[in-house]
Parts: sequence; structure tokens; C-alpha cells
Amino acid sequence: MIQKLRGSNEKGFTLIELMIVIAIIGILAAIAIPNFVSYRQRSYNAAAQSDMKNMMTAQEAYFVDNETYRTVANTTGSASLPPGGLSLSKSVNLAITGTTTGYSMTAYHTAGNVTWTVAGPGGNMTTAAAS
Repeated sequence: MIQKLRGSNEKGFTLIELMIVIAIIGILAAIAIPNFVSYRQRSYNAAAQSDMKNMMTAQEAYFVDNETYRTVANTTGSASLPPGGLSLSKSVNLAITGTTTGYSMTAYHTAGNVTWTVAGPGGNMTTAAAS
């Protein structure tokens, strides 16, 4: 008798069950997507920071050999740069102004939101929000 009331061929989910699952997926997506965007932004900024640190070391090595710091025009992307033949990370923009007594460098990722600057020798890197 109970089988006649329920029906023996009914299989699957009800509309309410499907709506609840979709609502849960929507809530999880609303939480995860902003975090993902934040993680990407931080990785772009870290790539520019890493390239800047590597170039600071290369500048000091160049100075030891040539008794002057290297000037490199504004360059973007994976170009091979003197000194040391370093390669930039993809989409990182770097500009270096060097003299016989010091250098200043600026680096940022085109998709990042931070610009890194340093004045050397021995300077500390500072950040500014990208414009």
C-alpha cells in the first residue's frame, strides 16, 4: 500500500533539493572569487618585487666590474637585461637610472597594483600604489 502512494518508478531529486544545492554553490562562489582575485594580485606584485631584488644584486655586480651603475631604459616583459643578462618576469616593467655613485629603479607588473622603488646602493625597497 505504501508503494502505491510513493510510486515505484520515481527517481532523482526534487526541485527544492536542486535549488538548495545551487544556492550553496552560489554562496561558495561568492566567497571564493574575491579571494582568488586577491591572490592573483599579490602574485603579480611579488613577481615585480622579485625582479627588483634580482636587479639590485646584478647592479652591484655590474658596479664591481665597471665602477659605474647601469642605466636601462624602461623595458617590459621577458627581455634579457644587462647587467648579468637577467630576464624579467612576463609583464613586469622595469626602469633603471644609474650613475657612478648610485642608482634608482622602479618596477611594477602591468596587472599589479603596487610600484616598487629603490635608491641604491644599499637602499630599501619601498612601495606605492600604482596609478
